[in-house]
Amino acid sequence: MTFEEFIMQAREMNASDIHLTVGAPTVVRVNGELRKYTELSDQVVNRTILSILSAEQEKMLTEGKDIDFSFELKNGARQRVNVFRQSGKLAACIRLLNAEIPTLEELKMPPVLLEFAKKRRGLVLVTGPTGAGKSTTLAALMEYINKTRACHVITIEDPIEYRYKQEKATIHQRELGRDVPSFHEALRSALREDPDVILIGEMRDYETISLAMMAAETGHLVFGTLHTSSAAQTIDRIIDVCPIHAQVRCATSFQICFRALSRRASFRALTGRGASLRLRSCSARMR
Repeated sequence: MTFEEFIMQAREMNASDIHLTVGAPTVVRVNGELRKYTELSDQVVNRTILSILSAEQEKMLTEGKDIDFSFELKNGARQRVNVFRQSGKLAACIRLLNAEIPTLEELKMPPVLLEFAKKRRGLVLVTGPTGAGKSTTLAALMEYINKTRACHVITIEDPIEYRYKQEKATIHQRELGRDVPSFHEALRSALREDPDVILIGEMRDYETISLAMMAAETGHLVFGTLHTSSAAQTIDRIIDVCPIHAQVRCATSFQICFRALSRRASFRALTGRGASLRLRSCSARMR
């Protein structure tokens, strides 16, 4: 069985993720549950993981770094991959991405979410744990903008998960490691590239968060994600990541530019991964 056939077989099972580990059974996640998939020899697993890495990525791995990237099969199916070492052995987690970008209706999201995609400025955050569907929700919002608005969209992703076919919007997708060295450097450049809409794959640090809020304050619509589980925790995370001398300024900026927070929470569904949603729009109480 080739690696491509292996991936396609997992897709036929409606798997969302594949876990390859040298020295352990290969498992897949189906409907939220991990199940044993097949027994592969350590040599096969090791060779399979290395086969999807470039020479540069393999060098980074030997230096002790984890590798994040996406790759595409000949049929256009895309996968997001994280390769790492555990107990001195290779392992990889492969997320099987949808070939088509789902609509918010297909994701069973409330129509009110589209109102935030129609705004011209402000900050919209999608939060939740890993695997809850944050990237897919943002992709659906970007695709709605793409189909309905003549504007310039810049996405900064790690890695790029969904490819957009330009319709009304002009879209530039930038990937960490390949196109740009970091989120904050890409965001700083984006502000000089005449954007209307900016998507930030993950708001990880103070510089990225402060630049995102500055962009939202100065007339751009900014979308981002955070790994938080509630509106209160999201606000705390944003304030806590700031140096003490900048926390008051950060809180003020957040109050000015904040438009909505959408929290995604995973749940099991008969058709595969799903998510529920809780929406918090800007209110006097939150301010």
